[in-house]
Amino acid sequence: MGLDNVKNIVLVLSGKGGVGKSSITTQLALTLSLAGHSVGILDIDLTGPSIPRLLGLEDAKIKQAPGGWLPVQVHPAQLLPPFDGFPLLNGKENLPQDGEGKGLPLHPDGTGAAILTPRPIGALYAISLGFLLPSRDSAVVWRGPKKTAMVRQFLTDVMWPELDYLLVDTPPGTSDEHISLAESLLQQTSASSPKLAGAVIVTTPQAVAVSDVRKELSFCRKVGIGVLGVVENMSGYVCECCGEGTDLFGKGGGKEMAEQFGVRFLGGVPVDGQWGVLVEEGRRPRYGEDAVRDEGGGESDEDDDEDEEGGASGQEERNEANGHNEDAGHKSPVDGQKDELLVDKYQSCSLCSIFEGFTKQLTDIVDKSHAKGP
Repeated sequence: MGLDNVKNIVLVLSGKGGVGKSSITTQLALTLSLAGHSVGILDIDLTGPSIPRLLGLEDAKIKQAPGGWLPVQVHPAQLLPPFDGFPLLNGKENLPQDGEGKGLPLHPDGTGAAILTPRPIGALYAISLGFLLPSRDSAVVWRGPKKTAMVRQFLTDVMWPELDYLLVDTPPGTSDEHISLAESLLQQTSASSPKLAGAVIVTTPQAVAVSDVRKELSFCRKVGIGVLGVVENMSGYVCECCGEGTDLFGKGGGKEMAEQFGVRFLGGVPVDGQWGVLVEEGRRPRYGEDAVRDEGGGESDEDDDEDEEGGASGQEERNEANGHNEDAGHKSPVDGQKDELLVDKYQSCSLCSIFEGFTKQLTDIVDKSHAKGP
């Protein structure tokens, strides 16, 4: 089985640790799913697997089947209820954008009306060593050969369903896991087998990070992996209350590096504390007055009670429309959002439209490469 059912494989790489590869991978997966694609996440960061926690699935376990391992289902393909609003970014409604900052419709049909209709999403699956460990505190103390064997097992023994995209979250550097991954995928890439679409390179704006990430671009060139584009993470900071942005860690290092290497710059991703709230607490992101109220100010307790009652009532309708079950999706007891899917709540995050633009660029690149043929 292995990768037989996978159409396109995208690696998420960086020569630097702590730049947010797992966060970028997760958000690319969520927005690809929102675009209707079936998606898988393969986490090969063996010593620091973050994907289970980001997906809110730390208690999930991989199941063994006669043909191999079954990936953990994050959510099935389904219709999301209408989404009728976008958060503010820099004081303006944060509509989907492409890499040049131009507005994009929410759906590829180009009609704004699609925003207010039920939205079909693709299924999302994940596999990670974190699903095999007894707890989040368990250390993985392996030498190179065992890491290489584990990566190859993930590539051959996982029974993926039909996937449009498989995103591979990698550890930092250019060591054993990367070499094993590159060799295995390049050997399997042909006209009749899964296509290695290329790599997304992640950096942060600082010169010290860019200097290390440049080595990852050189690695891709040496082993023959195409670069789909560069993402500059932590490119500024978005205030949760007013939506104003500031360049907390500088800006432009990733774009300059992309230009020097002659690869596409997909765009920058600002720091948004509400993304952390979503993945750590399971709560739908809130901005402006809602964010102030969450901090304990701005509204009376009586108004808060009314909001909670209204939210609980509206949530029942959303759950019924979603057809949720107890085994699918990211769950949290906070704010009456226990049964909401992570992908549904992510639509309220200011970063969602930014990643919509990234995925639009990536899917266009992949579609064009298919049109040209092998």
